[in-house]
Amino acid sequence: MWDGGLFGAALGFASFSTILPLFVASMTDSATLIGLVPAIHSAGWLFPQLFTASHVARLRQYKRTVLMMTIHESIPFLGFAFVALLLPFIGLNAGLVLTMLLLTWQGLGGGFTANAWTSMISKIIPPDSRGTFFGAQAGLANLFISLSAVGAGYLLDYFAAPWDFAICFFLASFFFTLSWFALAATREPEDTEKIIPEEKTHFWDDAQRVLRRDANFNWFLGARILSQFATMGFSFYIIYALREFNMTEVIAGYLTATLTISQTIANIGMGWIGDRVGHRAMLILGASAAFLSGLLAWNAASIAWFYPIFILTGMANVSIWTIGITMTVDFGSEAERPIYIGLSQTLTAPATIIAPIIGGWIVDSAGFMPTFTISTILSLVMVGILVFLVKDPRKN
Repeated sequence: MWDGGLFGAALGFASFSTILPLFVASMTDSATLIGLVPAIHSAGWLFPQLFTASHVARLRQYKRTVLMMTIHESIPFLGFAFVALLLPFIGLNAGLVLTMLLLTWQGLGGGFTANAWTSMISKIIPPDSRGTFFGAQAGLANLFISLSAVGAGYLLDYFAAPWDFAICFFLASFFFTLSWFALAATREPEDTEKIIPEEKTHFWDDAQRVLRRDANFNWFLGARILSQFATMGFSFYIIYALREFNMTEVIAGYLTATLTISQTIANIGMGWIGDRVGHRAMLILGASAAFLSGLLAWNAASIAWFYPIFILTGMANVSIWTIGITMTVDFGSEAERPIYIGLSQTLTAPATIIAPIIGGWIVDSAGFMPTFTISTILSLVMVGILVFLVKDPRKN
């Protein structure tokens, strides 16, 4: 829990939804490049997980792998700080290139950590409490994010460039270091009962076996892929508010806090309720929130509209990520779990990177409204798939 809270404190000072997009926006006007910020992070986190699945499945303890790989999630934020300080000397183009490279490194670092981390948590937390734990940890993380995000807004307003962003990124690096020590305190017993085949199988052979056998998982996977296109408008809410309603840095901090507080409450509530009524119901609730979020953004008349928009966005994000992970580990056995985790994340990665590119291209060529409209329609399609085609794996 402390790992999640301190990790959240770090992310509040360097949010992929607000602070980092604003940092990139200080170097370019391209909506496509700005929209790539959360997309690179998400795709980097998702893409490697299937490729590491066979290796992770053969581990009897996951902790050492997690501790070694998560370092690559944290170091790039120190790099962002130095890029911010060096911008007056290296120029905007060089700064933009370095920022994108650091974003890629950070995302991949998370991706190579994620399967082992999810497998470790699923191992040490009882099945009927996983939703509660994932939700409570994510909720605590978002509570810390909300506090540090407000602080980041004031720091950006108080300090002049280049120290405004640099100080935020230095603080993020400090809290990431503290979270690593909290994670290192995790107690994980060695699994002496898991049967590990002598011959190491190829990850794609294991993946094909699962995809051929489990039709319900295939529909769940389809809904996860579609969710990236249904929420592609989320990446542009903050930029739309900035350009259309003259949003200040302080309001950006409060909107980030609104997003994270809503995610805090939704994580705890949806995780706990999902353990009792099924996580599929929470996925449907999240898809409905995405639909309403796009509908409000489509009709927003002032900056005040973005507070309910960000609340609904928070619910949708919790559904896609926290509840999605929780439901993923309900599929398959202990030995197969890393394969299910890898498939659920890696096969979603292309959509994660393509959707914001498409959304950014639409924004650049036709404006924000068409992007919000498409997101709203696809959210409704996702609701239909979850209601009529996906079954709860635990109940099924």
